[in-house]
This record gives sequence, structure tokens and C-alpha cells, in this order.
Amino acid sequence: APAWLRRLCGYLLSERLLRPGGVQAVVQGVLEGTDGEWGALGGAGAEAAALDWKKCDAVGKILAACPQQCLSLEDYYRQVCPQILDLLHIQDKVAARQFQRVATTTLLTMAREQPQLAERHLLQPLLAPLCRCSEAVELALEDLTAGAVLVPEAELGSCVEDILKVYVVGNDSSSLLLGSLQSVLGVVFSLYSFAKQNVSYLRSPCQDILLWFLEKAEREQSLAVLEGLARLSSHVPTLHPQCQLRVGSEGGAAIVLGETISDEDEALYQKISLEQCHVESLVELLSHCQKSGLAGDFFIHCLKELTRVVAEDEAAPNPSVEPGGSLLELEQYQARQGRKLLVLQLVAALCEGVSDTVFTDIVQVQEFLAAVLQRACAHPATGPGAAAEAQTLAMAMGLGVTPHSTGANTALLPPQLKSSDFVVLKRLVPLLEELSRTYPEPLTQELASDLCIAICTHGACSPGTVGAAADGVLGRKAGGGAQSPAGVPGTAPSPSSPQHGHGNSSAHGARSKEQSTCREPSASSASSASAAPRADSLAPAGLQELLVSAYDPQPPARAAALRRLASLVTLRDPEALRIQEKLLEVFLENVQHEDAFVYLSAIQGIALLSSEYPERILPVLLAQYECPAQGTEDTMAAVTRMKLGEVLMRVTRALGDMVFRHREPLIRAFLRGARDPDSALRASSLSNLGELCQHLGFQLGSIVQEVTCCVTATARTDPEAEVRRAAVHVVVLLLRGLSEKVTEVLQDVLRDLYRLLKHVVTAERDAATVLHAQLALEELDAAMRRVLFPPQTLEKKIVVLP
Repeated sequence: APAWLRRLCGYLLSERLLRPGGVQAVVQGVLEGTDGEWGALGGAGAEAAALDWKKCDAVGKILAACPQQCLSLEDYYRQVCPQILDLLHIQDKVAARQFQRVATTTLLTMAREQPQLAERHLLQPLLAPLCRCSEAVELALEDLTAGAVLVPEAELGSCVEDILKVYVVGNDSSSLLLGSLQSVLGVVFSLYSFAKQNVSYLRSPCQDILLWFLEKAEREQSLAVLEGLARLSSHVPTLHPQCQLRVGSEGGAAIVLGETISDEDEALYQKISLEQCHVESLVELLSHCQKSGLAGDFFIHCLKELTRVVAEDEAAPNPSVEPGGSLLELEQYQARQGRKLLVLQLVAALCEGVSDTVFTDIVQVQEFLAAVLQRACAHPATGPGAAAEAQTLAMAMGLGVTPHSTGANTALLPPQLKSSDFVVLKRLVPLLEELSRTYPEPLTQELASDLCIAICTHGACSPGTVGAAADGVLGRKAGGGAQSPAGVPGTAPSPSSPQHGHGNSSAHGARSKEQSTCREPSASSASSASAAPRADSLAPAGLQELLVSAYDPQPPARAAALRRLASLVTLRDPEALRIQEKLLEVFLENVQHEDAFVYLSAIQGIALLSSEYPERILPVLLAQYECPAQGTEDTMAAVTRMKLGEVLMRVTRALGDMVFRHREPLIRAFLRGARDPDSALRASSLSNLGELCQHLGFQLGSIVQEVTCCVTATARTDPEAEVRRAAVHVVVLLLRGLSEKVTEVLQDVLRDLYRLLKHVVTAERDAATVLHAQLALEELDAAMRRVLFPPQTLEKKIVVLP
């Protein structure tokens, strides 16, 4: 176009832009294009223009530029910015996409070019509803009564949606936008925590806003914000203490003036409940930040904060005990105690909520170990809890074990450590050296020294204590460091002599060195052997030592030995397979142990043996399940049989379709268990029977008659509610396993099962049993509907006429 025409068009557009409603008119006119098909806002032209993001961005940049007709930049922003914010509130779904895109682009462009004016005329009005109820501002409460609405539901919902459109969808992580959003993050988090406890559509946008900020901000800034959200600092202004969130009628929320609680107990309860809710919401928020490593960094930050709080608490005197303390000192002491409790609560919640995958790299593992070691050096454990503290410290140091020498991988370290990983771990050497000199417990000193040696030598020299720590809970060192004497594995070994106790650390260190030397063959001998044995196989002496350790009086050592024996079965070690009957005997004896870690390890070992050699092992297990050992109490025998039932179900899952060969003895054993005098064993047997029937499916055959009779009689006549509940649950699992084959497999007993379920629903007093029956009826109804009303399919047929 000629220059005069361009100038005239620009002048006319600028003149229209400065009028009331001019921004929307200009945007609509420019995006209309040359086809003249705009029509209504929801027409086909709007749909096409919504996909043309480049045109929307160009319009946004035009709006951000001040025209020549305007007297000053301040006046232009004052007239245009409110209209730009109004573009975010277009109700038409099709037209709203392009208008919101134009508004977001214009706002971000203005924020880059004129940050001060953009903050004053755009960002502050955008965030005004949240800033109005922040603790950073003074509320004028003279003319307001309790329950007065400070931010209505519609205004609050619109504000949150606008923030989502501008910040998250716009995705511009400039310092101006991050800084402005940080000022209201505390209110957004309070709204997120409130929406999490109630039914509100604001939960998802608030979560997206918080996660976007934590992802885009620098790591130090994100950690400071998390600390503020946890109420450990004042970096983030939170909701004003006199403000209260209330559920809205449209699924949102409103901010009102809260009522003053006169009852001190009620006020304390409200405060504690609110803090607990905030901690749970923060942990759930961090569960979405584990891949980025933010959750691990914040967990380590909380551990360091806990160490600092404990140090301050020990250094400062207690004014409530010492005479002469002032009121200010008493308030400071109470504040420290409150902060300490808050940090403890936060650490406990993080351990429970995000501890499974909290660390993402070796650096975070090193920082975690450093935090634990620093606390141990500064505050060594004394008193009654010293043993548990030392064992926990030893398990933490076990995370630094190199898997090259022990053959055991930890849950937090990669399978093979690289040289760069050892460079990171070397930062722990000064702390380990100090711990080996100053810690009061000798075994922990020795473990710290051994771990220091393993890190400095990059795993080339790894003493025996480090290997014991990697096996789980320090092996036999956690129970006192005593060596189990050589003897017959079938009998429990006698306690070790005093000269082998943990008091003689020098002798134990020499023995550990000797063991490590025997465990690591020289390179020359390894290279000269033409057919070297497998790296994971054990010599007969080593296997004998594991069998002896399986009867160690200390549960950690016994569990570590059992898990090592189970791993040998998995690896098909020839020496272990040769004595599989002996291994089964060892596992069965340890199943009766009272410690959960021990008997679960034994259950895992028996399950692995049975899945590998079912023909040999299953008959022994079934005999033990049906006839418990003589001389044991009835309660002990029932518990042991329930553990064996768990073993049988693990074997059933491992065998898959091959379980059909062992169908009859398994079902017979569980049917006998369902008639046992012990109610817990009856319920356990029925539960196992239901899972077995679910695995068998259409392979049940004629046994379904026996199962149905047993279930029907139990559900109608058993005096214990949990047993009746388990019987009805068998029907649920049976119907769920058969699915569409219900009418084929259960055609002879389907009517009896239906009558049983209807009887339970109408006559049963136990609510859980009734629920199981209703679930079974739903399964049956769905199966019958699939049979009676199969889904219709459209088929194309081509017929050739003669």
C-alpha cells in the first residue's frame, strides 16, 4: 500500500483504539481479515483465526506500542491496560482463545518493554483480589463485621483463571513476572490447600500455578518459597490471619472476614488442623516435583534446618525452668519449640509421602548423607535411644556403599558408580573421619572408617563392615558385631564368646581385612583361569557361613542372611541348588520367627524356591499347611499356617497358568483351612481360595461345586463377621476372574450363588459383608448384560450376485 494510505490507516486505528471499548474493536477488526466472514464471535472466521497464533502475536505487539497521537506513555497505559485485562474475560469459547492469546502477548510484551508501567497498570490490578487479603497489607476492618465478604467467589475464581492464562499459558519466566507472582503465592497455596479439602474447581488451576513457579524459578528461590509455604520463614506472604476461606455456591471459594474464637482450646485445635492441612498439601505438591529434584533438595534442606533448630534449642536455656527468665525469653523459647515441632512434622510427612523416589542423582544422596553425618557429629546419640540412633546412622551410611565389591545395589544409588560419582562422595570424607574419631559407639566408628576407605579407593578396597551395611541393616554388626560360630546349620548356634564382641575393635578390624582379602581374588589368578566360576556364586565355606547366619540371634543379621540365600536361588547358584532341601528347612524354621523382617525374608525365599521347583517344594508346603508342627501353641500354629498360605499364594501368582497341575491339592488345603477352629485362619484360607479361583478361571471344572458349597455354608452360618466377609469376597473374585465365561463355568451353581448374595444383602448385619455382596451382584449383573446384550458391530459384506 502507498505510504499515505498506511499512515492514514494507522491514524484511524490508533484513534479508535483510544476510545472506550476500542481495544476489543481493533482486535476484532484486525483479526477479521479480508474475507469478511467474521459474523458473530463464534463463527467460522473466529475458529480459523484462533489457530493463527502468529497473527494474534502480531496484534499483541501492535497494542503494546504507544501510538503517536497519545500525549504520554503513562496516559496510554492508563487507558489501554484495563481493556487488555477485559480481553481475558470473553465468554465465547471460540473467540476467547484468540482474544486471550492477544491479551497475554500484549501483557508480556509490555512487561518486557515497560516493566514499571506494566506492573502498575497490569500486574497489580490482575493480582489485586489476592493482594487484598494478604498478610502483607493492612486491612481496614473498622466498618466490617464477622462474615463480611472481602473477595467474592466470582472475582476470586476470575483472578485465579487470569493468573493461569497470563503466567502459566504465557510461560514467560522473567524476573518481573516471577517476583509479582511470588507476592501472592501464599494466598494461592492457602486456596489450593482449601480446595484440596473440599470439592472445588480451583484446585487444579492453583496447583498448576504453584508448580509452574517452582519449575521456572531458580532453585534457591524455589526452596525459599517452599520454606515460606511451610511457615518456616516470611519469604512468602500468606493469607491474612483474620481472613477465612469459605465454600462458594458455584464450586469456587470466597474470602470472608473470620470470626474471633474465644475458646482457647478451640482456637488451638483450629490452628493445629490448619497447619496439618498445609503440610499435607505441601507434600502432595512436592510429589509432582520429584523428577526435577526439587523434592529431594527441599527434603535435605529440612534435615539441615532440623539440625540447626536442635542446636539452637540445646544452646539456649529453658526460661521456664531457670529462674529469672524474662517474658521475651519465654516467648522466644516457645517460638523455637514451635518451629522445631513444625520441622519435625514436615520431615515426617516428607518421609511418608515422597521418600520412595525423592533423590534423583548422586549429588542429592551425598547431600543427604552429609546432613545426617553433620547431625551425628554435632549431637551424638546418648541415653536409651542410642542403639536405635546408631543403627539408623549405620543404615544411612550404607547408602554410600559401592556395589562393585558387595554385589548389592541400594535403592538410591545407580547400579555402577562412575569416577565422577566418587568425586562427589569424597566430600563426605572429612565428616566420616570426624565420626570415626568422636562417635561414642565403636561399631559406628569402624563403619565410618571403612566407608571412608571405600570412597577414597573408589571401591577397590571395601572392608567387610561396608558389605554388611549394604545387605540391609548392617548384617551381624548391627546386633553386636559378633561372628557366628561354625556349626551344624540345623541347630541354632550358641552365643559368641566375649573376646569376639564389639569391644575388641582391633581384632574385628583385622578379621574384616582378612575376609575382604579372601573375598577378592587377584587379577592374575582371575585372568589365568580359563573357565572361571560365576561371579555371584559362593564357595561351600561361604554358603555354610550364610546358613549359620540364618540362625543368628540378632534379627537384622538373620534377615540379611535369608535375603542373600534367596538371591542365590534366583541366580541358580549350583551350591545352593544342591542343598535346596536344607534351604527349605532353614526358610521354614525362620517363618516362625516373630520379627517381621525375618519371616518376610523367609517367605520370599520359600516362594522363590517353590516357583523354581514346584514339584518338589509344593508337597512339603501343603503338608506343613495342613498339619502344623507338633508341640506348638494353637495361636502360634495358626499364625505359621497363615504365613505358609501367603507363600502358597505367591507361588500361585508366579506359576500363572501352570498352577492348573496343582489345582486339586491347593484347593483341598484351603477348603480344610476354611473349617479350622481359628477364625483368622478361616478368613485367610477363604481369601487364598478366592484368589486361587480367580487365577484358575475356566479351569475350575467340577471343583466349583465344592467351592460353592463351602462358601455358601460359611456365609450363612459362620459366627465371625470377618469369615463371612471373606466367603462373600470369594464369590466376588470368582466372578471377576471368570468375567464373560460366568455362564459357561458356573452354569450349575449360578442360581445358588445369586440366592446367596441376595440373602446376604437382605439379612447380613455386617456392613462390609453387605458391601462385598453388592459388589458381587454388580459383577454378576455386568456379566449377564454382556451375555444377554452383546455389543452390536457393523460389518461390511460384499455379495456377488449371480
